[in-house]
Amino acid sequence: MTETANARKIAFATFVRRALDEARATRAWSGTEVSRRTGVSRQTINRWVRGDWASDPEAERVVAFCEGLGLDPTVAFAALGWDRTTSRRTSPSPPPMDPDVEALLRRLVDPDVSDAEKFHIRETIRYLAYRPTLPLGVRKRGDAAS
Repeated sequence: MTETANARKIAFATFVRRALDEARATRAWSGTEVSRRTGVSRQTINRWVRGDWASDPEAERVVAFCEGLGLDPTVAFAALGWDRTTSRRTSPSPPPMDPDVEALLRRLVDPDVSDAEKFHIRETIRYLAYRPTLPLGVRKRGDAAS
């Protein structure tokens, strides 16, 4: 293995490790949760962390990992020594954001808001985002039509 290839593996492993540490610290995500949210298997992520890969990671997987964690893929590309500006998936522009959601996001980045409050905001959002939803035709008990 050439020194350049080894340095790229170390740089990318460091990038992935930092991304995982950040996801654990700020979002309380486990490795399984990171895998679920990014669509990249835990085995692949673990190989990236160890620098245990014979050929470069697939660009689509790197992009999916970054986007799932809210990171800019160009940073990962730079760690890999790739000369690419971005490979973000093209998607329609997102719908306008609800003002209440915008207020929550502002609180999450406000340095005057305590870490404990930010943790509770994230936990509440996570609960609401991933709770099972009932089909429209299902009613609550006692809510039957007269």
